[in-house]
Amino acid sequence: MIYRTLQGDTWDGIAFKLYGDAKLMTLLINANPDHAQTVIFSAGVQLKAPDRPAETADDLPPWRREG
Repeated sequence: MIYRTLQGDTWDGIAFKLYGDAKLMTLLINANPDHAQTVIFSAGVQLKAPDRPAETADDLPPWRREG
C-alpha cells in the first residue's frame, strides 16, 4: 500500500494511523530508507506502507499468551 503524507505527519503518527501502534514506525522507516532522516513530513510524500506483521506469542503480553 502507498500512504500519501499530510502536512505535519510524523513516523509514529503515521504508524498509529495505519497500524494502531506507534511502535511500528520502524517498519515504515525500514521500508522507506530515502526518507529515514525526515522528522516532520510535508504534504504529498508517497511512502510504502508494508502490511502489519502478524503477532507472535512473543509479541503478546504474558496474560494473552497461550499456556
